[in-house]
Amino acid sequence: MKITKLKPTVPNKPVLKKVAAYCRVSRETTRLLHSLSAQISYYSEKIQSNPEWAYVGVYADSGISGMGTENRSEFNRLIEDCEAGKIDIVLTKSVSRFARNTVDLLETVRHLRELGISVRFEEQNIDTMSGDGELMLSILACFAQQESLTQSDNIKWAKQKAAKEGKPSGGFAVYGYRWNGEKFIVEPQEAEIVKLIFSNYLNGIYAYETSKQLKSMGVKGLRGGGFDAATIQQILKNEKYTGCLLLQKGYIADPLKKRRKINQGEMPMYFVEDSHEAIISREDFDKVQAIMKKRNELGAIAYDGIHTTCFTKKLCCPVCGKFYQRRTSKTTGGALERYWRCATREKYGKDSCVSIPLEEEHLKAVCSEVLGMDEFSDDAFWSWWARS
Repeated sequence: MKITKLKPTVPNKPVLKKVAAYCRVSRETTRLLHSLSAQISYYSEKIQSNPEWAYVGVYADSGISGMGTENRSEFNRLIEDCEAGKIDIVLTKSVSRFARNTVDLLETVRHLRELGISVRFEEQNIDTMSGDGELMLSILACFAQQESLTQSDNIKWAKQKAAKEGKPSGGFAVYGYRWNGEKFIVEPQEAEIVKLIFSNYLNGIYAYETSKQLKSMGVKGLRGGGFDAATIQQILKNEKYTGCLLLQKGYIADPLKKRRKINQGEMPMYFVEDSHEAIISREDFDKVQAIMKKRNELGAIAYDGIHTTCFTKKLCCPVCGKFYQRRTSKTTGGALERYWRCATREKYGKDSCVSIPLEEEHLKAVCSEVLGMDEFSDDAFWSWWARS
């Protein structure tokens, strides 16, 4: 018997590397969006023209800072696809485009390297899978982070300088006004809506009622949406409608995270009077602020639309300090049973606060005994509370 080995005639196809690219611009300006478009085209052509590569796609974030990763949806999608085994190589223009935060950058490339995925930075000619890749990357990442911190300091200084001179450095989108590059100019039709909002509030019409009214009138905001109660509350608090400016109401506390904080005295604020034409008089504005403050102090009692009892905002939890809230449930026999429970326990569950619920009937019985009443009376309780 003679056996002859026949060699395969079909050559083995080389396994192609799955390649993707990542691009990012920090602001959505015409010039930068054009740059982003050019980067996408460049990498799409570069990957598809290499016979050893399989094109996966280009992931691009627009108008997002590189200091963090939580808001970069495309960056996070890229990492998810890497973890799913869809990518072998990631191309990117530079260290600063991939990440400006040194910790985020090194954690990400180390994670991808553990998965066997290479990140290649073209401007710096760094491949994270090479021996000296991480050392070079660490050095360059520090420079990128320091550059971003310096830029943040420069921006902060410019905003503080503008505030000292009585010039706003942002927040130019204000309903009722248009910014002409130097100051706010009244927009007549929107100004009438602002006057209506303030007038309603001064006449005892709550924000949620005004919201319904504006919806029925078909009134739209600057971005085309409607006016909910929260938006109306913000309008009622905005000093710009009096022709004045309160500058530096907020600031960036951590330039790495880009998180904005309300200025509660950490930095100086500047009040600029008669900066532009007023829509609302200072007198009416101050009246509105006084009403809002009073309603905040009273809480639910201040609003006619919210059902309250004589115990509302008067029962304080001895454990966590939050007010008790009234709840109603049905017994097995179908009767209604009312009780009061700590707001913390109500919201976060029984493990959040060890306080116990109070049955309303028992609460009334105790109050009647203390006040010397044969039968509990809301009016009598109110009278006693007002005197105490």
